[in-house]
Amino acid sequence: MQRIAIIADTHVPSRERDVPDWVVAELRAADRTIHAGDFDSRRAHDRIDALANGALTAVRGNTDPPTIDVPHTATLEAGGVTFVVTHGSGSPTGWHERVAETARSEAPADEPIAVGGHIHDVVDTTVKGIRVLNPGSATGAAPADRATMYVATVDDGTLTVELRTG
Repeated sequence: MQRIAIIADTHVPSRERDVPDWVVAELRAADRTIHAGDFDSRRAHDRIDALANGALTAVRGNTDPPTIDVPHTATLEAGGVTFVVTHGSGSPTGWHERVAETARSEAPADEPIAVGGHIHDVVDTTVKGIRVLNPGSATGAAPADRATMYVATVDDGTLTVELRTG
């Protein structure tokens, strides 16, 4: 069984001072960490990478500086589940479909789980057969009203996702 912390939109330091302690504890307890973009600074990226013990799958968000060398889309295979991660930049209108289509195009032979950020809303829905997750903002950065993240467990192809809030 693998435990995967799923976060996004930390926005440190432009909107929040730091990642909350309870999120730090979840990142340390996880086997892998997914960050769906908008670290906001190299310092935030490096801290989260250190907390993930080098087991970080991350993508670029629309506020990330060029010094953060991560792709716009990334794929993580864990325990028989394929996660396709993208930020989902652009208008909030059509975000769900855009993120699902990215997952479908990156992993067409699998039944991927699409993970996105950007809109700071917690999402767990299905779009045309693709499960779409958005953990919200791990720091509660506006327009979010609280800090949120997902903790996923993967066991022999079975995925369980739990929302954590601060």
